[in-house]
Amino acid sequence: MTTSRPVFLELWRIHLPVPAVVSILHRISGVLMVLSIPVFAWLFAQALASPAGFAASAAFLGHPLVQVGLLVMAWALLHHLIAGIRYLVIDLGIGVDRPTARATAWTALTAALALTVVVAGGMLL
Repeated sequence: MTTSRPVFLELWRIHLPVPAVVSILHRISGVLMVLSIPVFAWLFAQALASPAGFAASAAFLGHPLVQVGLLVMAWALLHHLIAGIRYLVIDLGIGVDRPTARATAWTALTAALALTVVVAGGMLL
């Protein structure tokens, strides 16, 4: 029996359409936000506990690696928000055709990245 299935699958050679990339990133950003809830809850509780706890939380958030993590979380929030609005509009039956879906996917990607750059600029101030 001969099949046309590939013997091996090279994942790096598969070119997904832009709406698929936005969908995958939407899921990844949602998982990142859910996994960050305990960390942010702990930081919030520590900051409210005492002035020393606030200082410790501020020192933790001031670390450069934590700042990069906060920037990733800002991207996750913004991408999830923008892509989620895109999906709500698609659920209403607007923008379902292929050219519009591709255009809105590109818009969601670029808007989330642009807003993340704005947030990064605010973090530097």
